[in-house]
Formats: sequence, structure tokens, C-alpha cells
Amino acid sequence: MALSEIDVLVIALVAVSAPLLARGLSRWVRVPIVVFELALGILIGPSLLGWVQPGVVSERLADFGLALLFFVAGNEIDFAVVRGRSGRRAATGWIVSLAAGVAVGLLIAPGEAAVVIGVALCSTALGALLPILRDADLLPTPFGRAVMAVGALGEFGPLVAISLFLGGRDIGLASIVLAVFVGIAGLAVFAAARVPHGRLHAVVTSTLHTSGQFAVRVIILILAGLVALSLVLDLDMLLGAFVAGVVWQLIMRNAPEPDRQQVESKVEGLAFGVFVPVFFVYTGVTFDLASLLGDPRDALLVPVFLILLLVVRGLPSMLSAPPGSSGRERVAMVFLGATGLPIIVAVTSIGVAEGILRPGLAAALVGAGMLSVLLYPLVGMALQGARRSDVVRDPAADDQV
Repeated sequence: MALSEIDVLVIALVAVSAPLLARGLSRWVRVPIVVFELALGILIGPSLLGWVQPGVVSERLADFGLALLFFVAGNEIDFAVVRGRSGRRAATGWIVSLAAGVAVGLLIAPGEAAVVIGVALCSTALGALLPILRDADLLPTPFGRAVMAVGALGEFGPLVAISLFLGGRDIGLASIVLAVFVGIAGLAVFAAARVPHGRLHAVVTSTLHTSGQFAVRVIILILAGLVALSLVLDLDMLLGAFVAGVVWQLIMRNAPEPDRQQVESKVEGLAFGVFVPVFFVYTGVTFDLASLLGDPRDALLVPVFLILLLVVRGLPSMLSAPPGSSGRERVAMVFLGATGLPIIVAVTSIGVAEGILRPGLAAALVGAGMLSVLLYPLVGMALQGARRSDVVRDPAADDQV
């Protein structure tokens, strides 16, 4: 059950190979690095070559990578977007997606499994979309802000739904436990927003280029504390990781811009250079290809779920399109909003562990999520077709009714 030397070597080789493969193909087609990490994970895992086996240590490293992915997503949230027009419409769109997802789930697998399917289908992989939007220099644009709003609701909403409906408790007790977490997290957010941070920023600045690395250590402390709170309350750890990112963003919002950028660079290096690739590779390693291929009906569900992601999650995402968006941009929102994987992996794992979801059905959902990460950002970005320099920024557009 330990992580052997060969496992470390093969995972490191995959982590290095993925960006090289993405770069090599970029002259013809822009494929997200995560696609290569997932595909290579399946290749080296038990399903095919068997070079890497699931184990306790690799699972914990992958869990930490997933937590960092959600931390970065929380740290990137633009509160003006969430409060503005795009945020309100994104919330409406997510509620529509959840209702539609559960309705579809009842047709496919009546009972508690329908909730698992519904939560999976109403998710959006903000963590996977962020690097794509950043590389295209679209984050500060109205289009990028709208995608951020869709992604934020598509990650935070399912986390709340998981905590309420899939924690093994009745809805009343689950609501109380979630309220306790929200109360404690709210105090942390309030303190991060209101308490002066001058001395903290001074310590961060003085240790940016020393072995102290105070900022990184504080980030890990906040992340560990809120993840531990989630686990103690028997909530999904990703809820704590997401809030930890929000807390750190508020702590650093008034720090000198060069210092804030350097800290973000260090966190991104730690996340996307080390642990996040481990999560995606390990997701490929643990992908249950045998269960998926064991029943032809489950294999046929992969394209069905892929289309359902477009219908259930993608179409309501158009509500968040900025005013004056072209038809191509609105369709691009559909494809980007329908991109989902981390939440799908998390919710199906819970469903299988609690005996709610069949392994084959879970593999079909995860397979559809993998394909959505491969295909939908490519289509969405091709339809959007503009970079930041080609887009007229309108900071007030997000608040228009």
C-alpha cells in the first residue's frame, strides 16, 4: 500500500511529459494539460500497463492536490462578479441545473443515486478552466468574469449539495452541521476582511526570498485548518479548501501588488507544478475501466452523460453571458459551463463508498467528465475566439441589470 520508488518515478515522468505533449500539439490544437495527465494516468494504471497501483500515500498526495486546486479556485474568485449581474444569473442557472440533473437522475437510476447523478451533472470545473482563461488572457474581460461566476457557482453549489444530501445524515441535522461550518467560516472571512494586516504583510514581504517563506506556511495552515474543520464536521473537505482560498484572498487584498503576485506565483508553482498533477494522474490511475467496459450499457452512458452535461449544465450557463454577447460567445459559455471533472470525481467516490452508486455508473460519469475536459474547453475557446487584447473591457457591464 506504500508509494514505491517506481511509482514516484513514473508519476514524475508523466507530470513532465504532459506539458511537453500539450506544447507539441499547440501548433495544431490547444489541448489542456489535464487531458494528458488523465490519459497517461489511465495508461500507467492497473487498467492498462499496471506500472502504478493505487495506494494510501499516493491517494493522500492526490487529495492534497485536489484541495490545492479548490484553494486556488477560491483565491481567484472575484466578489464583484459574484455580487453582480453575472453572479445572480449564475446562481439562477445553477439551481435550474440541479433540478434538471436530479430529474434526469431519477430516469437513469431512481433513488438516492439520482441525487449523486444530479449533483455531478450540475458541476463546473472552475479549477480546470482557470489556467485556460489565464493563458488566453481573458480573466479580466466581461466574458472571463462571466465564466468565473458560472464556475464559482458550479463548484461551490455542488459542495453544499454534497454536504446536505450525501453526508449520511438526515437533511435537518445536515443543515445544522452546515450552518455551524458556515458560521465558523464566516467569522474567518470577516476577520480576514476587517482585521488590519499591515504587520502580516510586512512579515510576508521580508520572507519572500528567504527560507522562512512565511506566506506559504500561513496558506498551508489556513488550508489545513479549514479542511480539518470540514472533516471534523463530516463535510466534504473541498468546502473547507474553497473557503480557505477566499480567506487568503481577503488577507492579501491590500498587500503591495508585486508581493501579492510573487505569493500567487509560489502557490501556483506548488499547486500546478507538484500536487495538482498528482491528483489528475491518480484520477486516471484509479479510473475503473474494467467496470465501465464490463457492462455495455455503462459504456453507452458515457456519451449520454457527455451530452447531458451540455444540456443540464451548459444551457443554463448562457444566462450569465455578458450583455451584448454574440451568438458565438453565448454558445462558448455553454461548452465552458459544461466542463466538469473534480466534483464528478468527488461525488461519485462518495456514492460508491456509501453503496449508493454502482461502480460502472460512477465510471461512466467520470469518463464523461474526462471527455468534457478534453473537448468542451477546446470548442468553447474556439468559438469565443478572442484574447484580452481583442475584447473591449467594460468593468461596469457585470453590474448591469
